Amino acid sequence: MKNLRFYVEKFSRLNVNRHYKRGTAPYKPVLLLTIIDLIEHGLLTKNQIFISADLLATFIKYRDLLGPEAYQADLAQPFFYMKSDGFWHLKAQPGLEAVVSKGVLTTLEKLKDTIQYAYFDDELFNLLTNLDSRNALIQSLVTSWFPGRNREISELFQINSFQDFQDRLREKGGRIYTTEELVDENKAVVRDAAFRKVVVNMYDYQCAFCRLRIINSLNQNIVDGAHIKPFSEFRDDRMDNGLSLCKNHHWAFDRGWFGIQDDYTVLVSNDLGEESPNAKSMGEFQGERILLPAQERYTPRLEALRWHRENVFNRGDQLVLY
Repeated sequence: MKNLRFYVEKFSRLNVNRHYKRGTAPYKPVLLLTIIDLIEHGLLTKNQIFISADLLATFIKYRDLLGPEAYQADLAQPFFYMKSDGFWHLKAQPGLEAVVSKGVLTTLEKLKDTIQYAYFDDELFNLLTNLDSRNALIQSLVTSWFPGRNREISELFQINSFQDFQDRLREKGGRIYTTEELVDENKAVVRDAAFRKVVVNMYDYQCAFCRLRIINSLNQNIVDGAHIKPFSEFRDDRMDNGLSLCKNHHWAFDRGWFGIQDDYTVLVSNDLGEESPNAKSMGEFQGERILLPAQERYTPRLEALRWHRENVFNRGDQLVLY
């Protein structure tokens, strides 16, 4: 019978590599603590575990505390291979069921391309949503895999990892990264998602170009946090290198269909043939001032806007798209 006792036993006997060259690989219990953390914070309410920035940020938090210092494991391995423990299941992307059942996944990118989401046995998920049984399962993990670390783990449970990362990024006004800091793919995903969320929030979820603002009941919105100078080239996540743009105008900005003057007015390419019977055309925004964030320190940096005008604006098919 799959009851609390059954899963306590399962959690204490996870299939981990005990002959790992750096010692026992603790990343399955780290992943389970990560998911329980998301449930505790109300960030996971359905039995569908997506590979999200919240999941990655929380995994990093526990991994960095509880994993071997010499090796920072990728989320991909425990997320994929925990299926061998019997209570964890993977929903494949359409047509990739054979890859999930027989394949080997080694990177986060491959995992995201192959898996829609993971899910627990229904009995286990129900136990995890109950405070008493959840605490018993946490204790099983800590006792079996991280003895003596109760206080540290309890303190980590108080931190909403992804929100904390966003808050610190906002307070600093963003930052420029070194290439060495971007080696960890898990952290790179969290960094990118945090920058975009902070920028969009600075503009109150509106497109700086056309003022479009649409949000649904899940707090999903239609605008992106865009880089003015591309991150791939400059690694610049300072907030004044960001713009909140709807999907259409983000695409158009990246391809130089419009630029922004030093007085924050729109400069539209002279190479556009437009038909826009039900909406205002891009050309009609010529000379209009973009929406600016409420806090002046986040206002788009003039140096970045000039770089975009000189290197991207009105370049057409000469551009290398990013």
